Amino acid sequence: MKKTYKLIDLDCAHCAAKMEDAVKKLPGVTDASVNFLAQKFTLEAPDDVFEDVLKQAVKLCKDVEPDCTIKI
Repeated sequence: MKKTYKLIDLDCAHCAAKMEDAVKKLPGVTDASVNFLAQKFTLEAPDDVFEDVLKQAVKLCKDVEPDCTIKI
């Protein structure tokens, strides 16, 4: 499954790159991208684990950039 979400208050391109790299390392993630200019987060993972992976990704992104919110 592949879904794209809106990012709110992502202020730094470097933080976007750190978020993307960190999410790609999570178990179950097939692919992930954080587009700073478009303020979008795309996550790809198998259907059966997608919700769990998404929760982990949201938490990880908050750790990297506390001001940024992923609009689910």
